[in-house]
Amino acid sequence: MRVHLGCDHAGLELRDHLMGWLADHGHEPVDHGPSAYDPEDDYPTFCLRAAEAVIADRTSGVEALGIVIGGSGNGEQIAANKVAGARAALAWSEETARLAREHNDANVVAIGGRLHTVEEMTHFVEVFLTTPFSGAPRHLRRITMMADYERTGELPPLT
Repeated sequence: MRVHLGCDHAGLELRDHLMGWLADHGHEPVDHGPSAYDPEDDYPTFCLRAAEAVIADRTSGVEALGIVIGGSGNGEQIAANKVAGARAALAWSEETARLAREHNDANVVAIGGRLHTVEEMTHFVEVFLTTPFSGAPRHLRRITMMADYERTGELPPLT
């Protein structure tokens, strides 16, 4: 699977680790930056590119997911979710990583590089990458509602 990565200065250590880990586990990692440590860098620059690449790949039939990393992962998740079609989820535990894929069919995972050990974060990424979407009708319905809103700007009907 192709895995697109974007981060800021707080995510460099994990990003560098994941580039090797992903390749060692049969994935094709694609780095969207940054290329060097800069405490003043702007995470949207890199996270938007990673999320756009995920959507472009998936649209063209390439199996792809994304990983965005920052200090907390919050801003990176917000940035990735600005890309049409991206469903970025913040993972802070094994369960949140699993549910992001299983229930939400998330295609990007956000990780807080200052909140967990490299080993913990790698495990969250592994769970995210290996968990399939359940395809349950209620989850499909909810994802469709969000995609329709993203496309049309019309709120779903009250039920």
